[in-house]
Amino acid sequence: MKVILTGAAGFLGSHISDRLIKEGHSVVALDDLSTGSMQNIEHLIENPKFDFLEHDVRDSIYLKGDAILNFACPASPVQYQADPVRTIETNFLGIINMLHLAKKLEIPLVQASTSEIYGDPMESPQKESYWGNVNPIGIRSCYDEGKRAAETLCFDYRRQYAVDARVIRIFNTYGPRMAVGDGRVVSNFIVQAITGHDLTIYGEGQQTRSFCFVSDLVDGIYKVLTTDASVDAPINLGNPREFSMLDLARAVIRLTGSSSQITFKELPLDDPRQRKPDVSRAKDVLGWEPTIELEEGVKRTIKYFKELLAL
Repeated sequence: MKVILTGAAGFLGSHISDRLIKEGHSVVALDDLSTGSMQNIEHLIENPKFDFLEHDVRDSIYLKGDAILNFACPASPVQYQADPVRTIETNFLGIINMLHLAKKLEIPLVQASTSEIYGDPMESPQKESYWGNVNPIGIRSCYDEGKRAAETLCFDYRRQYAVDARVIRIFNTYGPRMAVGDGRVVSNFIVQAITGHDLTIYGEGQQTRSFCFVSDLVDGIYKVLTTDASVDAPINLGNPREFSMLDLARAVIRLTGSSSQITFKELPLDDPRQRKPDVSRAKDVLGWEPTIELEEGVKRTIKYFKELLAL
């Protein structure tokens, strides 16, 4: 296939590009480089199966391809709160432009949604049938509600125009090529630990996340793209093992051999207290479940950041 991939220079997009090319497909890679980095894809630039175009998905574009993967959007609170209007525009206008293209070309589209659509959940684990508990006017809503609106558009295009739009809800993902200072907890902890700074926990550290290593996630994304099964409802992709922020901080200190201490700061507004995906639908529809345990994934990520920072 020739796959049109938006957000291709991001953490996830670059890994998805690697997997698609490994499987024999070609990639038309779009990114406006507002948060993505050419460093993530520099190893692909000379590859004949990889064609990079600097483009903002808020603007329409016509390209030919066999499928679309829409991954263009800042994904960490630091990034998406820096320019909230641009964030919600990227979510809303970006998916409209990509759905128009999918409709015109009559090709499938995979939309990268997020566990953030569940907000601060009132039930756990979170099943795809749960409607969520989101503050529509808070500091995180540019991302949360932007992704919720994008899901709405995907399913409206399915019903009204028979576009094969497939929605995945991605839970916390980590691994090599995360950016230093992007505000995500795994990269923050690792960078703080290996540089000898105290690890910063917001709140009391009892809030939980379920961390999925990037190669596991990319495997799930690839299965969603290539399955012959009908993907007519959202699918959670994440690791159902749940860890508190204290658990993660202690693991990072142990695995890095750091002498860093843990410090506590005030919990940000609307920060979710819990994340734990129910992935039974992914197992049933895709035959997918994660395989890499947190300790192994964190070791690989530590190795990446030590090499990146030359430590």
